[in-house]
Amino acid sequence: MTKRNRIIYWVATLWLSLGMVSTGIVQLIKVKDEADMIAHLGYPLYVLTLLGIWKILGVVAVLIPKFGLLKEWAYAGFFFAMSGAVFSHLAVGDGVKELFGPLLLIVLTILSWYFRPVERRIVSVNL
Repeated sequence: MTKRNRIIYWVATLWLSLGMVSTGIVQLIKVKDEADMIAHLGYPLYVLTLLGIWKILGVVAVLIPKFGLLKEWAYAGFFFAMSGAVFSHLAVGDGVKELFGPLLLIVLTILSWYFRPVERRIVSVNL
């Protein structure tokens, strides 16, 4: 892995982790603005707890060494959660401002996944 790719991976991964942990905490403690937004999107309040827990666990999975399959699940979960957020905002007619956060986290998820080092990938075994 080149030095450039390693830098891209760590910058994207750290920003992704910061974004997921911060929004996960906000969702877990059910900040009023977040609760209002989830209700505006038409979801029950308990969805905040689920999203918060899974985001924080996903960050742990992405940051710890090894466990390639677990990392793949975490990246997939981040992608599905953020693309779901984009489509939810579009479905209720929200503007570009509400799409910025989820779209940024999608881009960071893709960059982190694409540039991850070999030792953080699933290793296939040929039989």
